[in-house]
Amino acid sequence: MTFVFEVLVTLKPGLSDPQGKAVESALPALGWSNVHDVHVGKHIRLTIEAEDEADARAQVDEMATRLLSNPVIEGYRVLENEEA
Repeated sequence: MTFVFEVLVTLKPGLSDPQGKAVESALPALGWSNVHDVHVGKHIRLTIEAEDEADARAQVDEMATRLLSNPVIEGYRVLENEEA
């Protein structure tokens, strides 16, 4: 079976996010002065062939831990999944 997963990788709370701060600083000049606490992360979409959803999910978790994120400074969430 084919499954589609999306992984969102973000910095752990309390760590400096220079990219997020740059975006937050630029927004008022574009007319959005009501935005605060901007964080920038990575969004990865994966299509996986696996026997079942549990196996596919386990593979995605391992990929996110070993390659897609740096567990020292980043956390990740596996977003919605759907059968392709």
